[in-house]
Amino acid sequence: MVWLVAMTPRQSSLCGLAAHGLWFLGLVLLMDATARPANHSSTRERAANREENEIMPPDHLNGVKLEMDGHLNKDFHQEVFLGKDMDGFDEDSEPRRSRRKLMVIFSKVDVNTDRRISAKEMQHWIMEKTAEHFQEAVKENKLHFRAVDPDGDGHVSWDEYKVKFLASKGHNEREIAEAIKNHEELKVDEETQEVLGNLRDRWYQADNPPADLLLTEDEFLSFLHPEHSRGMLKFMVKEIFRDLDQNGDKQLSLPEFISLPVGTVENQQGQDIDDNWVKDRKKEFEELIDSNHDGIVTMEELENYMDPMNEYNALNEAKQMIAIADENQNHHLEPEEILKYSEFFTGSKLMDYARNVHEEF
Repeated sequence: MVWLVAMTPRQSSLCGLAAHGLWFLGLVLLMDATARPANHSSTRERAANREENEIMPPDHLNGVKLEMDGHLNKDFHQEVFLGKDMDGFDEDSEPRRSRRKLMVIFSKVDVNTDRRISAKEMQHWIMEKTAEHFQEAVKENKLHFRAVDPDGDGHVSWDEYKVKFLASKGHNEREIAEAIKNHEELKVDEETQEVLGNLRDRWYQADNPPADLLLTEDEFLSFLHPEHSRGMLKFMVKEIFRDLDQNGDKQLSLPEFISLPVGTVENQQGQDIDDNWVKDRKKEFEELIDSNHDGIVTMEELENYMDPMNEYNALNEAKQMIAIADENQNHHLEPEEILKYSEFFTGSKLMDYARNVHEEF
């Protein structure tokens, strides 16, 4: 839908500033675009697919900076700003209602009610919203655990999980269970065998000592959501290093981190996507991941960067999020600024930010 709005000279001037700001914003928001197919899906598409793959560890983890495959999480800032209210600002939402909702959030973040959000206030909000994602994952895990623990004994063996996993892929559950019980070779394709091998490694890693190859509900949570366990977070980092560390020196250089996926660019649009891929990853590497700025990233640095409950990281993110919209350079976020840059914070463009800010606040 196209909105036609009559503008006063002041509004016209503001819109000129908006055009400049949104040009810069576009560069920020084009994180991990179509150069890597695994990350094309939107938040709502991922939610729609979640039920189908509920016993599979998700590639995307809410509130974590990198995906399981090492891609940048392009929805991260919206996830840590909106928490579990991610669906409240979808494309079909009525603009006025969304503006009002955004101002309600602003008021909650603005703890000292000075009509400005400081980096400390944003840091505390980010930690609170990240905790919401953790709680959602725990709640969902209870349902997923019941799905793979039909006898309700509170433990799931690798064989029990394997039966449920293969059944979810279209295999006959009874036949698979019988074959595993009789130690027969499973008739699955090569790709499925590879996935099973990776899942088995992850299963063993989630099995806390003393290892018994039986996962409790808490261990199953770590299996699905490695961000809930320090040990599994380390495992996730090792997996990312395995994919990105081209020379095997257990360190990531900038060229390794920004290297493009295999493939050819066929048009200018594809080239622009590649350019943005490199630009976004370079910025993330130099400004946030490489904490001592020595040009290389160690496993420890990547682990600290990916830890969603790291308060130092949350403060850095808060400063970065404020800087995106801080047009008057006062190191705070004000109502006009958050409405103007609503797409960065919510994923939705909220029209007429200048005219509506006071009535909505």
